[in-house]
Amino acid sequence: MSFSLTIIGSSSAVPVSGRFPSAHAIKLHERIFLVDCGEGTQMQLRKFDLSFGKINHIFISHLHGDHTFGLFGLLSSYKLLDRKADLHLYANPLLKTILDEHHKYFYQEQFPFPLIFHPFGAGKKQLIFEDDQIEVSTIPLKHSIPSCGFLFREKPPLLNIRKEMIERYRIPVEKINEIKRGMDYIAEDGERIENKKLTFPPYKPRSIAVCSDTRYTESIIPQISGADILYHEATYLDNMRKRADETFHSTARQAGMLARKANVGKLIIGHFSGRYKIPDPIVAEAREEFPNTFSAEEGESHNIRPLRQKE
Repeated sequence: MSFSLTIIGSSSAVPVSGRFPSAHAIKLHERIFLVDCGEGTQMQLRKFDLSFGKINHIFISHLHGDHTFGLFGLLSSYKLLDRKADLHLYANPLLKTILDEHHKYFYQEQFPFPLIFHPFGAGKKQLIFEDDQIEVSTIPLKHSIPSCGFLFREKPPLLNIRKEMIERYRIPVEKINEIKRGMDYIAEDGERIENKKLTFPPYKPRSIAVCSDTRYTESIIPQISGADILYHEATYLDNMRKRADETFHSTARQAGMLARKANVGKLIIGHFSGRYKIPDPIVAEAREEFPNTFSAEEGESHNIRPLRQKE
């Protein structure tokens, strides 16, 4: 089953030639979770063939324009497309006030779909979404205004049942899910068959951490430790570390250091300052700290291959 990060926008502050402001798509089993919604996001969604209809949850890291200005246009398009499905929005509570004012001036009637707002504070780790497949928690960051990242973590899958055991013990269909959840099976003759004989381990749960707009902070390492993919901003090269600190951003070297200390699988860096025409020197600097580093290239997807756990 697919679990991936797709880059929609990779620029900081303002759009530049070839790069749009921040937006990311987390794709899990045919669903799309949108993280941030910078200007032009809906155009990028169309360009990269990411279905509007598969987005039911939008997560906003903070209330700077390069992470939110695309939201107003996206909501308008959903209205014009006569969307009916619920749309859940997770953000700083002030965003609801902004949206209510926007709605008052630009629309004459209610949206044809329920817009369900989930406010949260950015100052502490919180579980803000959960279903039977995934949970999403906030990652407190250090920025000029309240800001957070998001950790998408799969829930442990059910055990896999051995097909030959179904035939050997004539296991009825209604008992299979019980066995997948870890229960032993009582055969027709009364024999108890241990679960470990009937099943083998599922793949290891996967995780993606998205951290944008933050000073370098090691406080997040315990939460992102071991993530399969870490997206982390790298607005500047390290020779501009003073500027990065003043503006509450990170350098490429700092992003690489964080990835190394957190022992993540892959580092994707983005949110590049417009002063850098190509990302090559930024990536090269981060790779000095963490070799498995890649540039956030719009339209590229980074899929996490399922790895089966050892028996």
